[in-house]
Amino acid sequence: MATITAADVNKLRQQTGIGMMDCKKALVEADGDFEKAIDILRKKGQKVAAKRADRESNEGRIVAKTNADHTLGAMLVVACETDFVGKGDEFVNFVDSLLDKAMAAGVKTRDELLAMNIDGMTVTEKLTELTGKTGEKIELPHYDVLEAPYVEAYIHMGNHKATLAGFNLNDDASKAAAHNVALHITAMNPLALDENAIPQEVKDRELAVAVDKTRNELISKAVDAALNKAGINPAHVDSEEHINSNMGKGWITEEQANLARKIKEEEAAKKAANLNENQIQQIANGRLVKFFKESTLMYQILVMGGDGKQNIREYLASVNKELTCTGFLRRQIGE
Repeated sequence: MATITAADVNKLRQQTGIGMMDCKKALVEADGDFEKAIDILRKKGQKVAAKRADRESNEGRIVAKTNADHTLGAMLVVACETDFVGKGDEFVNFVDSLLDKAMAAGVKTRDELLAMNIDGMTVTEKLTELTGKTGEKIELPHYDVLEAPYVEAYIHMGNHKATLAGFNLNDDASKAAAHNVALHITAMNPLALDENAIPQEVKDRELAVAVDKTRNELISKAVDAALNKAGINPAHVDSEEHINSNMGKGWITEEQANLARKIKEEEAAKKAANLNENQIQQIANGRLVKFFKESTLMYQILVMGGDGKQNIREYLASVNKELTCTGFLRRQIGE
């Protein structure tokens, strides 16, 4: 059996960043063979990763940048369990250098990145190795690439959220506007570029919600009007819990409580049977338009720059009538 010295253990520790005792055990198991010891430690890292697979990785680091002419941007998210690890030099350097290497290699997808070879190891293996070193679950949930005539990259302080935004023009005024829009996207997290970019199933779901909400509101208004006409405050009888509580307080009598129950049941059924479906659809469609304005980038009021009244579409047109946003990507740690 090979003699394992303190210098050997320290050398392996320097190579791997793993604790002294674990390095010594690996060297003993490998009979002093450094390559075998490293493989043993990697396997330990795989076991650690499997053991921690059910843990939440809601910390980490996001980096985003563009190539020299701003025609391509890339964004990388690497997640871990604690802020302590996420802000550590080794983790930060790993994430930052990984994005640089991915862009230099022309990597376009997450799967390509995970399979990319770095120093004889795939990125997946590097992540496992880092898990073994830190004792935390380390994963790479997102790697995105965006191409456009001009791409703006913005990372919010703390590296917990970032944005890539593409535009069709690249003059100086357009670049300044692109920066403001990227800040806005990071702050406001729009659902999509515009209503055309929202999946049909999302539109259908939102319209169904709006229809149900409108129908319930119309019924509720009719019930409240009938209660007020009977001299009963609707707020006192809006639930069985309130009815019983308010009877105990002496705010309503048992007779009023029973009358309220009868009115609520009968008036709700009457109104439900006589709803104007055309009116409901009109109101629901109006709510859907409001949803688009609140949730899609081009309709949102610009919060970073501008006059505070213009939506993004209007703001971009005020800079250059041809200027528009062609697409965007926004990521946040823990999403």
